[in-house]
Amino acid sequence: MKDNRVPVQIMIPCITDQFSPNTGFNMVKLLERAGCKVSYNIEQTCCGQPAYHAGYFDFAKEVGEKFIDEFKAGNYVVSLSSSCTAMVKSDFNALFENTAIHNTCKSLQKNFYEFSDFMVNVLDNPNLGSKLGAKATLLDSCRGLRSCGIHSTPRQMLKQIEGLELIEMHKSEECCGFGGVFSTKFENLSVAMAKEKLEMALDTGAEFLVFTDPGCMMHLESYISKNNLPIRPIHLVDLIVKGIRD
Repeated sequence: MKDNRVPVQIMIPCITDQFSPNTGFNMVKLLERAGCKVSYNIEQTCCGQPAYHAGYFDFAKEVGEKFIDEFKAGNYVVSLSSSCTAMVKSDFNALFENTAIHNTCKSLQKNFYEFSDFMVNVLDNPNLGSKLGAKATLLDSCRGLRSCGIHSTPRQMLKQIEGLELIEMHKSEECCGFGGVFSTKFENLSVAMAKEKLEMALDTGAEFLVFTDPGCMMHLESYISKNNLPIRPIHLVDLIVKGIRD
């Protein structure tokens, strides 16, 4: 019998791998539920984003070459991280333009998607059967928004959750203060930005603060935990799965 499932490779961000692996398993669950045949290359490593934004371009290029080789099969590649997606689809241009692997890189970029972008624009936003009586607000990832235009797709997926009320926060598109190495080099400013962002989120009265980027989530989650704030940070994937009962 012919297998009509859509072949998909998954890219698991370093932060997810180390701190929230269940989010990766939940993405697999949703992709399979949507009719995908999921594969995972156990040799995959970092896309090179931390090194690139710290200015270590030669190291980022070395890591990026390995990354491209790991995903060169030609299938769709779906990532849990909007910033990793931006690294591949945008920053890889600066590293691999007019190199020996230029065409291979371009092929990967064409097939590389952030999760919500793939679900909405490739699979036509299938109803995954999630039901959750709750209020949520969404934080836009700076990198995903500015480099990949990821804005409407996570919102469309949230609106598919039966019973969920999506409440837009004020200035949802402003940075939360993470910015990778920015949060370590400019800690005081980063924490102040996190405080301001969470005040906006709390003003919505939402129970859940939803993310498409695990880096932003880790940053705000630590502030929420330290200050015992009454809002729960959660990745889009985990929120959808939370509402699935079967």
